[in-house]
Amino acid sequence: MMHVFPISSAIFLVIVSLLHFYWAFGGKWGTDSVIPTTADDSRRTFSPGIGGTIIVACLLACAAYMLLAQSGYLSPVIAPALIQWGCIVCAAVFVLRAVGDFNYIGYFKKVKNTKFARQDTALFTPLCLWLGISFLLALF
Repeated sequence: MMHVFPISSAIFLVIVSLLHFYWAFGGKWGTDSVIPTTADDSRRTFSPGIGGTIIVACLLACAAYMLLAQSGYLSPVIAPALIQWGCIVCAAVFVLRAVGDFNYIGYFKKVKNTKFARQDTALFTPLCLWLGISFLLALF
């Protein structure tokens, strides 16, 4: 049963990484509901650039590798201590993302009736919590 967490989480991370590469190189599918918008759904709260999107894609792929290496499914190509610290950082980032900014993202957001907010509640935030738990479990 414990195999479910790292393997499924790594698959999610790779898929989301590939999706970010797709967006960075001009893909449009899904872009209407992945960026937080103002309460009246009229404008995005930020507009990610190509470079930032590529960096996020690479970090997600690295997170998948670290999770599988920490869980013993892949051989470490960097120092095991770095993988462990990377997993600690990933656990913190994903759990904090699930908690949110208390305005537009996470379980405690104020803006709840936009297209993004509904997607965030139904999909993005639970996925981040799942990923955070997966990284924590990999550490123990």
